[in-house]
Amino acid sequence: MSVVADLIHVASVEVVGNYRLRLTFEDGAEGELDLSGWRWRGVFAPLADPDYFRRVTLDAELGTIVWPNGADLAPETLHAWVVQGRTPTRV
Repeated sequence: MSVVADLIHVASVEVVGNYRLRLTFEDGAEGELDLSGWRWRGVFAPLADPDYFRRVTLDAELGTIVWPNGADLAPETLHAWVVQGRTPTRV
């Protein structure tokens, strides 16, 4: 028997500063996420440009945030970072 955790989707995203996002989740959790310490590589490389980073949007179908080049982050990871108050340090 396998147990699959329920996914908690992102309900809204707002850019609140350089590499800072305010996220709200469908379970009511919310908080800011500072991504300024990330090493932007691969599909995430364009996000090193602050103007491009600000082009983040909510993909309601995926339930997470996404950038124009298709780069996205798993909603369960985002939720854990916000709820646990973690600061991601790399991609």
